[in-house]
Amino acid sequence: MGHKTHPVGFRLGITKDWSTHWFVPKGSQYRELVLGDMTIRNIIKDEYKPFSDAGIAKVEIERNTQDISVNIHSARPGILIGRDGERVKKLRARLEKSSGKRMQLNILEVAQPEMNAYLVARNIADQIERRVAFRRALRQGIQRTMQAGALGIKIIVKGRINGAEIARTEKVMEGRVPLHNLNADIDYDFAEAATMMGRIGVKVYIFKGTLEPKPIIEAVDEIETIQVTVRPDGDEQITDESKEIVRNVETDKVPEPKATIDTLDEPEGQAVPEGESSEPDQLKDTEKDTDASA
Repeated sequence: MGHKTHPVGFRLGITKDWSTHWFVPKGSQYRELVLGDMTIRNIIKDEYKPFSDAGIAKVEIERNTQDISVNIHSARPGILIGRDGERVKKLRARLEKSSGKRMQLNILEVAQPEMNAYLVARNIADQIERRVAFRRALRQGIQRTMQAGALGIKIIVKGRINGAEIARTEKVMEGRVPLHNLNADIDYDFAEAATMMGRIGVKVYIFKGTLEPKPIIEAVDEIETIQVTVRPDGDEQITDESKEIVRNVETDKVPEPKATIDTLDEPEGQAVPEGESSEPDQLKDTEKDTDASA
């Protein structure tokens, strides 16, 4: 048994969003709104059925308390609007009649139809209905999608291809399509080709890139800066530069002053250090030396 899962449903709430937005408090109302959404989609599909080149890629529905907002994504919005908005007015009147609420229609243009899985699948299915060689249709679809900037694409065709009696599966792939990565942006959709020999299904997977989660930035309380001023004492010099206190202390030693004694001004009876004689005594010695010589 295969364990395949829908690539979009597998990523709902992670990297993909729902195609409808509304809320009901009771379970009994849930069924009514789901059937109402299906009715809206079927009416839009039936209204533009004659215009096969309208290129409706996606329909988004958002229910409010009083009105319903419908966003229609199309590769050719001019065909949906019509001349002076005649087709849009007709579609709005039909939707309001079926739902009983005021409708708000928004026609949005698809920037790159080659990067939309449904439009690629629908294009291949239309070529198969016109009996174009399916391998050529697959090859052209892959080339256009890869040239548009896709990182990978996978196309699967199932059914009675070329009118064969035994149904088979044909698979073509280019690039990489990581279906197991939840952060991979993969667009998936399918279309059916109605041929004389039966229905032929076309599945398209397009890998657009990897979605990185947004970083969570935590709010950090700012701390006020505190300025500290320290005054130096003595030979210590303290400076505050770039929030770092640097202390510079002079390490040079100051020489101690020597004691000097002045004998002329010293009082009487003061002792003289040993080995040194006062000036009067030196004069007396010189006088004695002169008398002896005479």
